[in-house]
Amino acid sequence: MQSILITGGAGFVGSNLALALHAALPEASITIMDNLYRKGAELNVERLEAVGITFHKGDVRHPDSFPQEHFDLMVECSAEPSVLAGQDGAPDYLFQTNLVGAYNCLEACRRNSAGMIFLSTSRVYPIATLEAHPWHEEETRFVWEDTGKAISSRGVTEELPLTGARSLYGYTKLSAEQLIEEYRETYGIKAIVNRCGVIAGPWQFGKVDQGVVALWVMAHHYQRKLSYIGYGGTGKQVRDMLHVHDLADLIVEQVREFGNWDGWLGNVAGGLDCSASLQELTALCQDITGNRIEIASIPANRPSDLRIFIADCTRLFARTDWRPKRSVRDVVTDTHQWICENEAAIAKL
Repeated sequence: MQSILITGGAGFVGSNLALALHAALPEASITIMDNLYRKGAELNVERLEAVGITFHKGDVRHPDSFPQEHFDLMVECSAEPSVLAGQDGAPDYLFQTNLVGAYNCLEACRRNSAGMIFLSTSRVYPIATLEAHPWHEEETRFVWEDTGKAISSRGVTEELPLTGARSLYGYTKLSAEQLIEEYRETYGIKAIVNRCGVIAGPWQFGKVDQGVVALWVMAHHYQRKLSYIGYGGTGKQVRDMLHVHDLADLIVEQVREFGNWDGWLGNVAGGLDCSASLQELTALCQDITGNRIEIASIPANRPSDLRIFIADCTRLFARTDWRPKRSVRDVVTDTHQWICENEAAIAKL
């Protein structure tokens, strides 16, 4: 029987992956570890324990808080995920969680002779390079021009040079990627690194700085105010989106065929076909919730923001038949259905 430890397992991504792995691999023993720092995490613990998944309260910042039981594979989902983290002059939690935490996770894998699937981020790509790429404005979104090899209208490839600043959050994740590579070379740790874009779907408790799709759907459902921030305040900035269940389908494949995936590092995202601007997201939310809300316009950019981010997943698609199956509309619909079904619990948060 394979034993799987999911760090950050009570979070949005970790909890959804835990349930998917439990369903796909019923013979596996699955433990989630989480410090319950994030709002809503305790609700995920309840639904995971209800199906027999073990919860262990621990914190990746503290190596003595890891489970003592042996595990064969770690799915590393723990992170401070906000791109604005540390910009208030207090970066300690960010660095201790994302960088020191990654080291502690690798050491736990080394002690257990275990493999690792690491969830990284598209934010490893440097901001100035992304912002400098030529673009044009369409009716509802900004669009990259097809004037380069590493960036095109279809998105950013892994060939983009990584020189330059990328936010403190992006730096911690890139550093963790590089640390994983050193552990692979030095200690023979087997590892997979997925550079994920915007992940969205049910059980995400969105905030202004992280979880924009859930934030948008909740605001429309509860008729709260929102703002288009930056780039003229028109809401034309674009992101691709990956439904968390599509991500889970890929992670299940990677767990089942771990040896074949060992050494993989690349983009895992919705891509151009599953992308939307804030304007377009607003239109979908209006259609699906039936509500219209006030959206203010704040022209000034926020620190570390991006006009456009879309990941080109050509490298991924060349090695697997996996493809995102769920559209942006599916993401919004499923998120709204989850809100409707859990209004009482969400209202308490």
